[in-house]
Amino acid sequence: MSQGENQTYTARHLQVLEGLEAVRKRPGMYIGSTDGRGLMHCLWEIIDNSVDEALGGYCDRIEVILMPDGSVEVRDNGRGIPVDVEPRTGLSGVEVVFTKLHAGGKFGGGSYNASGGLHGVGASVVNALSARLDVEVDRASKTYGMSFRRGEPGVFDDADGKSPLNPFSPFESGSELKVVGKAKRGVTGSRVRYWADTSIFLKSAQFDYEQLIGRARQTSFLVPGLTLVIRDERGLPETPGADGPHEQVFFHDGGISEFTDYLAADAAVTDVWRLQGSGHFTETVPVLDEKSGHMTSQDVERECGVDIALRWGTGYETKVRSFVNIIATPKGGTHNTGFEQALMKVFKKQLEVNARKLKVGNDKVEKDDVLAGLTAVVTVRLAEPQFEGQTKEVLGTNAVRAIVAKVVEKELTAHLTSTKRDEKAQSALLLEKVVAEMKSRISARQHKETQRRKTALESSSLPGKLKDCRSTDGEKSELFIVEGDSALGTGMAARNSEYQALLPIRGKILNVQKASVGDMLKNAECASIIQVIGGGSGRSFDLDMVRYGKIILMTDADVDGAHIRTLLLTLFFRYMRPLVAAGRVYAAMPPLHRLELNASGRAKGEVIYTYSEAEMRSVVSAWEKKGRTFKQPQRYKGLGEMDADQLAETTMDPRHRTLRRVTLADAEAAEQVFDLLMGSDVAPRKDFIISSAHQLDLERIDA
Repeated sequence: MSQGENQTYTARHLQVLEGLEAVRKRPGMYIGSTDGRGLMHCLWEIIDNSVDEALGGYCDRIEVILMPDGSVEVRDNGRGIPVDVEPRTGLSGVEVVFTKLHAGGKFGGGSYNASGGLHGVGASVVNALSARLDVEVDRASKTYGMSFRRGEPGVFDDADGKSPLNPFSPFESGSELKVVGKAKRGVTGSRVRYWADTSIFLKSAQFDYEQLIGRARQTSFLVPGLTLVIRDERGLPETPGADGPHEQVFFHDGGISEFTDYLAADAAVTDVWRLQGSGHFTETVPVLDEKSGHMTSQDVERECGVDIALRWGTGYETKVRSFVNIIATPKGGTHNTGFEQALMKVFKKQLEVNARKLKVGNDKVEKDDVLAGLTAVVTVRLAEPQFEGQTKEVLGTNAVRAIVAKVVEKELTAHLTSTKRDEKAQSALLLEKVVAEMKSRISARQHKETQRRKTALESSSLPGKLKDCRSTDGEKSELFIVEGDSALGTGMAARNSEYQALLPIRGKILNVQKASVGDMLKNAECASIIQVIGGGSGRSFDLDMVRYGKIILMTDADVDGAHIRTLLLTLFFRYMRPLVAAGRVYAAMPPLHRLELNASGRAKGEVIYTYSEAEMRSVVSAWEKKGRTFKQPQRYKGLGEMDADQLAETTMDPRHRTLRRVTLADAEAAEQVFDLLMGSDVAPRKDFIISSAHQLDLERIDA
């Protein structure tokens, strides 16, 4: 605090700032950090206050505007922050909310049955950490306004426009909530604009637009009927608003069912199932006794509402998002624990009942088997939930676990034992999927325990069609997956058998984007590839167990070859993704043409390989300008048309070949493309074909 500030520092200021100074000294205790995460946490606090109005049914529109001067404004059309005088403090409701820690409508006063804010510190913490905060409230046909500097109420001289650097006069004898304008009749709401204090936050801290968009989308799913508008007016380079104000609007009526569909990336095994219910519990809470002024313990009856949307897909990844009163709990808590415990209990029981039909045997199902392919949104609503810390990442209310478990057990059992035709069929597929996951896990474990690299002198349980290499060095060895037996014959003669292995596959393998895990494991070609590579599949895949340093897909340079390569890549993307992420999967680049120059004078005849029609025309044109002529170009329809020397020189010999590494810059985006091209949903693929038809190169089609 500067010397000038000390001279006007009165008892009045001491009363206002005694709590907020603690926030300024230890901001990390309240917002986690003073970098971009802490800055965003402050924004969430203000947004969540508006969302709480929406949860109560009083608000249906929230706007968030990132201003060019570094400030941010949050607007809502809720009831508006109370403007009347709070009797115990003698302050207006606005000042109480923004200057008093642990004050607000979230403490059992009847304003909110379930809210995101619960400690009553959100708005006051943001105020304490702001160089300036302005609040306007529309109530009773009037607009009320108040300004604060670092938590202290007063008046800014805004003759030249609003800024935290403007001259500031703090209130001394008493605060005043001024009427600053008129509001239309029946119009209510609040507007909060603040400038984060640069002396608290790091210089590099700034609002993350993408994170804000994600949170807005998430909230619009969780509060059906709420419109959220995010507007970026900062004009920052490399952001959507770089060329001018950028606005996105979010509105969803489908709630968490729609959210689950949005999160799910794989093809569906079940529809989205909603599990809803509630339960009551008694909680002992400290309550202020107005007569004695002391805190006394009191038993309070609470209600916990449970609403869960879930569906299983063909994949093996798990996405479970959990929320308490629409506040995300990324690190889980008692609601997650209850959800997972109930899932295990229900599936263990159903597998016991159907053990004979599903051929379960003596195998024991594990949590990962049940969670594979699950996408779920778990929400609970209750008054005054207990979190571990102000950042609200873990729910601590213990009674919630049993309530969630009871609801899930009852509702999920009803779905799995339903006699309705569709649900019965989906339940059967789901139980088969869980058993397949269990069998796959056990098989992978057994394979891992018994597997060791076989030399030419040892017996091997690997497929007979594999032509293995002699080297046992996993880093230097290469596996070529080749298309068909004709290519295998040429490849056998062209390879270096010391470190190059060949595995032939018959034509087009199974489309694993549509098939279930069980179908994939039953498919002979897929099973052979997984067995030969040696790392297992799915979530049990172990990169350290892979038998080869490079996996090279060697297919013909035609449309069918490209299709087979895509099918193989789909298999790797879905079930051996770490192998792709490690940069160990490659596509061979066999040439499309062989051009032989005629000898001319002293110039000898040369052989040139080209990899596309355009390249061939360019090469021919360039040499013809030099006066050289070619023999009739040879076009390779397949690898089998090359002789061994040609295949070795162009495609297999590391000294001359070209390999294209398959990268995994964005696994989710890649899978979405595969799903579009090869998934079970026909309509998007049809739209893609129609919209892209004009780009088709007719010369690439084999007639």
